[in-house]
Amino acid sequence: MSDHSVAIVTGANRGLGLETSRQLAGLGYHVLLTSRNEVDGQAAQQLLLNEGLDVSYHPLDVRSEASIQALAQHFRQHHARLQVLVNNAGIFPDPAPWESESTIFDCDSETILEGFETNTLGPLRLCQALIPLMEGRGCVVNVSSGMGQLSEMDGCCPSYRLSKTALNAVTRIFSQELKQTRIKINSVCPGWVRTDMGGKEADLPVTEGAKGIVWAATLGEDGPSGGFFRFGEAIDW
Repeated sequence: MSDHSVAIVTGANRGLGLETSRQLAGLGYHVLLTSRNEVDGQAAQQLLLNEGLDVSYHPLDVRSEASIQALAQHFRQHHARLQVLVNNAGIFPDPAPWESESTIFDCDSETILEGFETNTLGPLRLCQALIPLMEGRGCVVNVSSGMGQLSEMDGCCPSYRLSKTALNAVTRIFSQELKQTRIKINSVCPGWVRTDMGGKEADLPVTEGAKGIVWAATLGEDGPSGGFFRFGEAIDW
């Protein structure tokens, strides 16, 4: 596939990011994997190269403006146009629900800010830096969570919930400001997936969880924008 079909996936060293990269590369995209941990990121690159897939790697700390700008500069030097951006990198800053009770009464502002820095501001900054490289057409996927739905908001895990609700707002704002372009931007809940974050009791394997992300990353020009989806179906905000 020609250089115009390039995808960037953040947090691609494991879990959903790695599997999303695998599936996109399997569709013929050149996938630029990124992760904060360079050793793990390079190992993920080699794993996919060994599978015969077209991938490369560049380090990225989504909390760092300098790191984001370095990625953008690297892209300009090696590629013509960005087709897909998958903002997958994220953290669960609260205690795991199955380990201890996590209540908003006990949640400190530092933990909330930690969640926002990675889960909300990271994707926001990446959109600002990389959407211009799409030259008016492409797909952006913000990997969100049903735990960020206001319509079904519950207790527990306040830092994670707040950061994902805010990420959904980022999706909506960008979608409105991109209405005159052919760029599609959507939030996707991949479901409860068996990853390091999701835990061993989760319902879905990563292969299934990644499918909804890949669906949103490969929308045609008549596809939706500014929506929230799970398994390719719209869900409430």
